[in-house]
Formats: sequence, C-alpha cells, structure tokens
Amino acid sequence: MVGLLVRPEVPAVVEPYLPIAVVAALDAVFGGLRAMLDGIFVDKVFVVSFLSNVVVAALIVFLGDKLGVGAQLSTGVVVVFGIRIFSNAAAIRRHVFRA
Repeated sequence: MVGLLVRPEVPAVVEPYLPIAVVAALDAVFGGLRAMLDGIFVDKVFVVSFLSNVVVAALIVFLGDKLGVGAQLSTGVVVVFGIRIFSNAAAIRRHVFRA
C-alpha cells in the first residue's frame, strides 16, 4: 500500500525480481494471518518465513535468468505461491465465516 502511494524508484537490476518477491511476501502474510486465526501464530516463524520466501523466490528467478529460462521459472513461482495464497485465503474465509 505504501509503495502505491509513495511510488519509490526501483533500480533496473531489481525490477525482474520485485513482482516475484511481492507474491512471495503475500504468501507469508496470508500464512501468518491464517496462523493467527488458528491460534498458532509465532512471530519468529512469520519473520523467517517472510524473509526466506522472498529470498528463495528471488534466487529461483535469478537462477532461471542465468539458465535462460527466467520466464518459465517466474511463472512456476507465481503459480506455486498463488496456489498457497488461495489455499490460505480459503482457510481464512472458512474461519471468519464459519463456512
């Protein structure tokens, strides 16, 4: 949200990795929200999950770029994190609406 309001300048070197890092971070946020609703949230686990998701996703895309298959690996990362985000969103919905 802050990024949309402030519109920071993103270096060209980081541009290919930023969307993947955002999706990875969203996965950690939804997972943390789900854990909080389930009563098993641990802040240390959330921070480690958040940082490791972002770093691993960026490394996968970096490796894909070096191997010449960056677009395919980026798509794979987005699909995997997308599935996890929707799974967590469904669990959150079931918890909130009891349905």
